[in-house]
Amino acid sequence: MPIALLAVLVLLLTGCTAGHDRDRDRDDGGVVRLRFLSLAWQKESVDANKALVKEWNAGHPGIRVEYVQGSWDSVHDQLLTSFEGGEAPDLIHDASDDLADFAYGGYLADLRPLLSARLRADIPAHSWRTTTVGDGIYGVPFLQEPRVIMANRTLLRQAGVRLPTPERPWSWSEFRQVGRDLTAKLGEGRYAVAWPLREPVSVSLNLGVSAGGRLFQRGTEGRVSVRFTEADAVVPGTLRAMAGADGSASRATLGSGGSDTLPGFFAGKYAMVPLGFSYRQQIVQQAPKGFDWTVLPAPAGAAGLAQGVSPQTLSIAQDSPHQREAAAFLDFFLQPRNTVRLALGDWMLPTSTAALADPALHTSEFGWATGAAVARQLRPAPAQSVRGYPEWKDKVATPAFQEYYSGAIDTAELRRRLEEDGNRVLARYQRD
Repeated sequence: MPIALLAVLVLLLTGCTAGHDRDRDRDDGGVVRLRFLSLAWQKESVDANKALVKEWNAGHPGIRVEYVQGSWDSVHDQLLTSFEGGEAPDLIHDASDDLADFAYGGYLADLRPLLSARLRADIPAHSWRTTTVGDGIYGVPFLQEPRVIMANRTLLRQAGVRLPTPERPWSWSEFRQVGRDLTAKLGEGRYAVAWPLREPVSVSLNLGVSAGGRLFQRGTEGRVSVRFTEADAVVPGTLRAMAGADGSASRATLGSGGSDTLPGFFAGKYAMVPLGFSYRQQIVQQAPKGFDWTVLPAPAGAAGLAQGVSPQTLSIAQDSPHQREAAAFLDFFLQPRNTVRLALGDWMLPTSTAALADPALHTSEFGWATGAAVARQLRPAPAQSVRGYPEWKDKVATPAFQEYYSGAIDTAELRRRLEEDGNRVLARYQRD
């Protein structure tokens, strides 16, 4: 037989048997071996994750955890491939808005019979709702990231702008007026705000919660439809007006990612940049010496500082033969003191009530106290548990919002696309 053909046959046989060879998860000595797919990427976060895995392994010689590095950029496709091939890791790091399709597909274990009473009680009910699909819980929400405003304190003070606090935030209309006044004082070529909207859907939906927006309506038999109401239009309308009619937000940044706006922020071209809370680390590392910045809460609406969030999650594969051992590791990994370490390493905030109360997360330095105050107002993102959300976001919502913010379409057309085109997509996932 030719060598090339032999090699192909070996690969085919390997592929056919790999998905059924779960005995690899227990070695000859009876030691259980678990694979933990982690999406940590910042050095401090990776170090914290690896340190906790090492501590677990040192104290549990009969249950060994292998740290596997993954990437946020490719995790959905990677997981789908591994689930369908029977090669999913036992422990899975992901985000709550990515769980619904996997849960409905039977790929994730229902954690209700596996989690300890301590862990269930330590995380608030509204956080558990982010990982609840139907009657089951398919992930432990453990880290969350509100959107805040990174502000050049020097420019705002020079312009006489009142700095908002969680106790006395700006309203959305006040924020728009501040933008107009500040831009006029900054002068030509400088803007009050840079909105990085390369990923416009999560920004629009999650900040829209503050104005009472919900977008997804759940009807009879749990069926979900899109309805773009006046409340849903408040935040997108404000952003569009700032970049268009007001000229207080740079149009050049609408297609940018968060990191792309930082050089202009440091140079004083933009006085404020709304970003995820974890971007503080980049500012600390990259800002020029003497740069005076602060963290402000996002504007409040009819629902106050409420904000939608899709927490980072930890799940267990349904196909794992060692679900109880995996759950024991999660209980260790997410003890309050360990969750604080993970939050500090990721520059994010814990869902854990005990961890969030830790003094290390309430210091004024780097805006930790502001973030901790906002964290109490976080609520499940509107898209939680919506089947077909990834396709709806990619094929309908993202291009629609991008065209809306650029001025290419108006509010009526945005509503039509989100509702008519969007509901056609969602309907395919809800057929009996």
